Amino acid sequence: MTTPFHNRLFIRNRANLATQLPPKSVAVFTANEPMPRNGDEFFPFRQQSDFFYLTGINEENAYLLIAPDYPIEALREILFIEPYDEVKATWQGEMLDNAQAAELSGVKTVKGSDAFWSFLNDIALSGYADTIFLNTYEYPKYECAIETIQQRFVKQVKERYPMHNYGRTAPILNALRMVKSEDEIEVTRQACDITAKAFRRCLQTVRPGMYEYEVQAEIEYVFKKNNATGHAYAPIIAGGKNACCLHYSKNQSLLRDGDLLLFDIGCELNNYSSDLSRTIPINGKFTERQRDCYNAVLRVMKEITKLYRPGCTINEINEATRRLMEPEMVRLGLFTAEQLRNQDPDKPLYKKYLMHGMSHHIGLDVHDSIDKFEPFAPGMILTCEPGIYIREEGIGIRIENDLLITESEPINLFEGLPTEIDEIEAAMKK
Repeated sequence: MTTPFHNRLFIRNRANLATQLPPKSVAVFTANEPMPRNGDEFFPFRQQSDFFYLTGINEENAYLLIAPDYPIEALREILFIEPYDEVKATWQGEMLDNAQAAELSGVKTVKGSDAFWSFLNDIALSGYADTIFLNTYEYPKYECAIETIQQRFVKQVKERYPMHNYGRTAPILNALRMVKSEDEIEVTRQACDITAKAFRRCLQTVRPGMYEYEVQAEIEYVFKKNNATGHAYAPIIAGGKNACCLHYSKNQSLLRDGDLLLFDIGCELNNYSSDLSRTIPINGKFTERQRDCYNAVLRVMKEITKLYRPGCTINEINEATRRLMEPEMVRLGLFTAEQLRNQDPDKPLYKKYLMHGMSHHIGLDVHDSIDKFEPFAPGMILTCEPGIYIREEGIGIRIENDLLITESEPINLFEGLPTEIDEIEAAMKK
């Protein structure tokens, strides 16, 4: 029911959106719905990120309407929430009332969700809303066969008002969400602090003979103990060769003496994400080969971290990483300098050992609103995550920090967490 955010955050977010809508527009949003799990069970509810960004409301059966040009000021912003249901409250707990919703969101006019369509009808056909802006999740590399409530909502609105013009709120909100407010930065710091605590616990507990799921349990204990909602994404606890599967999440294998263990973990706190990767030796001591590979990744990370300044782009980070990683891979014997000079430019050699991008925005989504060509600006939070994956040797290494862009040097939100080999080995020895 509650949020740690002052409603000034949501008031400001709605105002920023409204200023970017063209004249005679209305923007409408629907909250998420419970997702079926099995039988009569549902997955834990998670609000749609844009809806939370604009309202701070973590409830289902809710709508938001923004009509900046509507003549009646009280109806330029309307939040609709589920009317009180005594049976539902008895079985599922307290329900949000209109006064609470107004306080959380800063929206002065709050109505029951059963009144949404009549209000939208009045505004859409008033002559002050020629264009209806609709919201769905847009991310270039995301595909899902399941139709979301937002997609169904788009169809419903277009069926009701086929003669209107339509616009997309996603491009506007994606751009707004890339730069975080002080409130958002602070909650992200807290999420990173909790994730760092979980990793430190693992440094003290990981040993040969454990299973990956036991390590995951240690992480989840710290997350819950510190009031995090849970994981921001499926955690990767990958021992040995499993680390060469980039999105490995089975977390069922035995941890073997002499292997490395790759973590890619992050808690979600108040709907905001953290994202950390570290690689450690399961027995507490890197082999010579593991040290060489790890230090190669670490050297590249230190160099590209320097580029996280205003004006740089994700695309430039990726290109710089390629240039730095190729000679490191030659030194590691993965290919020769001659092979590098003669490589097919359409099939670069480094991609056999480093297949992913080096950076993404994080925020309400772990892969937050993204434009890899958008210049960095103060207030953006991005990951820095070079890696190397040598399948034939069962070596997978990734090191990842979350970096806050400032006017000058970036701030590492995981500053102080063991990263150097000596630091990791010393922490595991304790």
